[in-house]
Amino acid sequence: SGQKVCYGGLKHSCYKLAYFQDLSRRVGFEEARQACEMDGGALLSLESEAEQQLIENMLQNLTKSGSGISDGDFWIGLWRSGNELATSSPCPNLYKWADGSISPFRNWYTDEPSCGSEACVVMYHQPTANPGLGGPYLYQWNDDRCNMKH
Repeated sequence: SGQKVCYGGLKHSCYKLAYFQDLSRRVGFEEARQACEMDGGALLSLESEAEQQLIENMLQNLTKSGSGISDGDFWIGLWRSGNELATSSPCPNLYKWADGSISPFRNWYTDEPSCGSEACVVMYHQPTANPGLGGPYLYQWNDDRCNMKH
């Protein structure tokens, strides 16, 4: 499920946010990616500050509607494959967009990505969490284990 919102004249003209309050319906990165592709789309690649702002506004509208959205991060289409760890590139440079976009735009939370076993990326959405060093856990990005359910 999820609501599809379309805009004219943007590179990505349509967006679909899927939020499940029911934890049992949340999925890992690969399942989310496949669900998007089966729907004719792709996990979101955020390619600019303007697009990031657009998505933040969409999420704010979703939470304002009183649908009871609580904490729950959203998968985005940024990831790194584990077999690249042998390279000499710094870890943050290994992340790439699942849809092939080459946009360098990043919106990491302070001290992220932590790398290690965390190779798939979420957009934080934890309105009830106490803020950390980088401020509220809202809309900035964090690398997470790919099998986590979001």
